[in-house]
Amino acid sequence: MTDHNSPAGAVGGGQPSGQPGPFGPSQQPPQQAWQGQQAPAAQQPQPGAPQAPQPQQLPSDAARAQVAAAWVRNTPRAGQAAVPSLPPRETRPQGESKKEKRERERAARKAAYEQKKAEKEQRKHGGASTASAAAAHAPAPAGRSAPPQQGHVSPAAGSPTLALRATGAVAPAAAQAATPTAGGPALSPSAPKAVRDFDVPKPGGRVSGGGRRTHVALRATLLITTCLFALGSCGVMGLVVGKSSGPSTAGLDAADVDKYRLTDFPTQQAATFAEQYAMLCMTFSPETASTRRASLARYASAGVDAECGWSGEGTSTAVSAAWDGTAEQLPEYGDHGRYIGVQVRTDDGTLTTLTVPVYVQNLKTGDGMRVAGDVGQMPLPARADVPELDLNDEVKDDALAQQLKQQVLPGYFSAWGASDATAMARFTTPDASQSATSGLSGRLNTPTINDVVALVPKSVQNTDPYRYPAGQAVEARVIVDWGDPKGETVRRAYRMTVVNTAQGWFIKDIRGGVLDSQGGRADSADDSGTASPSSGPSTSASPPASPAKPSPSGKPGKS
Repeated sequence: MTDHNSPAGAVGGGQPSGQPGPFGPSQQPPQQAWQGQQAPAAQQPQPGAPQAPQPQQLPSDAARAQVAAAWVRNTPRAGQAAVPSLPPRETRPQGESKKEKRERERAARKAAYEQKKAEKEQRKHGGASTASAAAAHAPAPAGRSAPPQQGHVSPAAGSPTLALRATGAVAPAAAQAATPTAGGPALSPSAPKAVRDFDVPKPGGRVSGGGRRTHVALRATLLITTCLFALGSCGVMGLVVGKSSGPSTAGLDAADVDKYRLTDFPTQQAATFAEQYAMLCMTFSPETASTRRASLARYASAGVDAECGWSGEGTSTAVSAAWDGTAEQLPEYGDHGRYIGVQVRTDDGTLTTLTVPVYVQNLKTGDGMRVAGDVGQMPLPARADVPELDLNDEVKDDALAQQLKQQVLPGYFSAWGASDATAMARFTTPDASQSATSGLSGRLNTPTINDVVALVPKSVQNTDPYRYPAGQAVEARVIVDWGDPKGETVRRAYRMTVVNTAQGWFIKDIRGGVLDSQGGRADSADDSGTASPSSGPSTSASPPASPAKPSPSGKPGKS
């Protein structure tokens, strides 16, 4: 029996590598194979030939011999075949590192890819079609086919080319045998065109060659485009800002400027300064003459009357001083001076209007203020006649007014004057206003309801008698006499809103002040510049309207 594990049992009779076998001398010079482990290819069994049992795994040397024998059987040339020189056993150099090994294997894989690409181009152009057809019809020698080894690739049926694949590498085209034509001479193996080596970049790295130049040009284009866009944006923004910051002309004429007091002069600060000076000027007594004189000197310039018009006799005390809203320009000082009107009320009830000339040095900050001249006393502003109100459309409900006066309003005003929240809750609606639920905090007490006028809403005026549905609101005018902490009695007028509910009438809102329904001319006052105490703002309410006369139907008539 033949020992398949020994070199002697292999095809070739143990001949050294690269020597011709018993099938005849080699017709080709031995080809240089690629480094790396190469795979043997299995021979396709001939029809009718007995099937040989599968041999066991052979050592490396025996496998290499089997590869050579398979090569010879698949490439007959006139009864002979060339035995190519087998690639050397893959041995790793002594000083080779793992990185160098990976580089070597990468180069082998690259060469395999180039090999496959060249074969594909050959098949595409029909260069190997004739040889493939001849090899398909050529008789194959009888013999046992070499078993395929793990990690190797067998050639396709009828293919004259055997691709020997080792660990990550494929035999180059130079290791392929020549493909003969039917009855023709042996052909030399067609070597694929040399492929130019190239570097494969790392993931995320730059591509070599023209790709890198393309990336550089693309980046330069993007950079230039971004810069141009930024410059254009800056230019447009500059134009917008420059246009918006330009001087604009206000569409106001001289009348608007005078009406709204649009000026650089600090009028409010100058008015406060004039009020303080007027208070000192209208307060005098012989006991405080020296102190008053020193205080006035801090306000006035050197040539102004140091006594502010006081003769040195009599006494007076200013209670309040307020700017009356007038500010006439000083022609001598232009925008830096104004005549400021101030109304001063003294302790005897006299109301006096003083005109104080004020100069301001710094218009932006209001610094450098001085009273630039003597004051003058002027009459009070003219008063107008009040027109009589047209109350023909008002309808009054005396019955409702009497009910409110006796049952609702006395208890409510007592709680409201003392700000008693618990007591007010019994008289107010859940949605009552803040003024109706806050009160006077005890500043007034002991209220007495003087008069109540209930105004019938238009939606109820057609009913007889007046029927108010639930939720109906009614306006009322109420006059109340209060007692103040000093024991004096004052009269105040209110406008109230009451709401009808299933439990009765409740207060929803209260506001102060009631108009004079009669109107009339203003009282005549002297033109001396001072007003009597009665000419000041009145603190008493106007007399209540006369009660409505009952109509023949029993309804209250219109006032």
